[in-house]
Amino acid sequence: MKNFTLSTLGLALALATTTATTGCKDKVKEDPEKPSPVAFKDYSVNPALVKTLQGFDRVKVHTLISSDDVLEQSPDFIYGAQPDGAGMMRNPNGEGYVMVTNHEILQSVSRVYLDKTLKPVKGEYIVDGAGGMWRLCSATLATPEEHGFGPTLLTAGESGIESMIHSIDPMGSIADRSRTDRTLAALGKCSAENAVPLPTKAFPGKTVIFIGEDESNPANSMGQVNMYLSNTTGDLQNGKLYMLRRQDQNITETAMEVGKSYDVEFVEYDNVKSSTGAQLAAQSVEKKAIQFARVEDLDYGKGNATNNRNLYFTSTGVSPDKINPAPGLTMWGRVYKLELDAKNPLKGKITPLIDGNEDPGNSIVNPDNICVTENYAYIQEDGDSFYRDNKHDGRIWQFDLRTKTLKPMLEMDHRRDDATFNAKYNSVNSDRLSSWEYGAMYDISDLIGVPGTFVVNLHPHTWQDEKYKGADGSGVSSNKEGGQTVILRNVPR
Repeated sequence: MKNFTLSTLGLALALATTTATTGCKDKVKEDPEKPSPVAFKDYSVNPALVKTLQGFDRVKVHTLISSDDVLEQSPDFIYGAQPDGAGMMRNPNGEGYVMVTNHEILQSVSRVYLDKTLKPVKGEYIVDGAGGMWRLCSATLATPEEHGFGPTLLTAGESGIESMIHSIDPMGSIADRSRTDRTLAALGKCSAENAVPLPTKAFPGKTVIFIGEDESNPANSMGQVNMYLSNTTGDLQNGKLYMLRRQDQNITETAMEVGKSYDVEFVEYDNVKSSTGAQLAAQSVEKKAIQFARVEDLDYGKGNATNNRNLYFTSTGVSPDKINPAPGLTMWGRVYKLELDAKNPLKGKITPLIDGNEDPGNSIVNPDNICVTENYAYIQEDGDSFYRDNKHDGRIWQFDLRTKTLKPMLEMDHRRDDATFNAKYNSVNSDRLSSWEYGAMYDISDLIGVPGTFVVNLHPHTWQDEKYKGADGSGVSSNKEGGQTVILRNVPR
């Protein structure tokens, strides 16, 4: 399981009400007598690389940290490329906060210390490219308060079907950054985007973790929704792994219509710990799991136990020629709702909520990360599939779970008419739409005591400089991209 350098019980108690996960966490009551000391301003020397869109003027963007920033307590630290899955918690050893972040292409996890105002003051790597072993995409910071175990960062390897999921102590020693023994065999092998545990309120006494398989090669099977289930809270070693299947055993994604619900069940994988990823993928075909076009991120509803049993996930979409869909699979991307039976997590209903094909190129394009609150789902695009008919740069969309209304809230700000800006942030001279993508978006409102506050990670792929190469110190990756994390204020929840 985990290898904490601090007392697990002591740290759990210290963090009992002080953590924000990669998804959007449940509300707790703010104390009006204790105003937040957080100061909202631009802490980075780099400008924000996103802008708000019409109708979201109240949403404010502030830079938190970027690759050019020099932190006072660690001047040699470089905030590396492709910040993706992440979480934030109070610093158990002092004032302020600790932010842990995957850097996808670096196969690394950084830990940044923020003071009580949210100013970054120190950074280091707790997983480097040797320890990460695979690209690390999204992640979930599991906590005692919300999930009944942890704190631990569940970060998923996504470099092919033999990749695995790590359990990383967010306060672990940097001397452990190259360790390769923190993987979870019981959660199986696959090209995973995220591993998301449900809150304890969803199924008391159980550990329920959903895994999205981001596979796009029919030879390996397509993407699945997998579920790890243990009848013991916090048990990450002895549970069983299941795959999502329609009860009528129709495996075709596009055979499901938007707005229509279908009965589903979870079917057990055999011999998970001793099987290769290829063998598990073969089982998903043999046992007729639903074959999605790249299941990327997942998150659960907030506010109460019923909402916690509603899982939302993206199917990013595939197109062999960037123009036409692959048979039976979404091309532009979909968002699904999975409602679990209150008495049995192995049963439920699935409903496609959104399909970008309903307005191709204007609606959602390749949805990747997703952040769900009580009333909304926020959907981050990964449009760098570069479909010919895409009409916009990368966006974050707001989907109202009550009215089913979809609105674009945020867009990457490429400033293509600004030559000085492009000399730095588009050093590779790309003119393609959506050449930048989003990492995780997560809610820190209750953690810092300011409602409507979210963190968003950005991958501005065309921003490249030799000085960013080897940010984690491992020498494993030659990537030289810059990265950025911003804070959003006044986001509806």
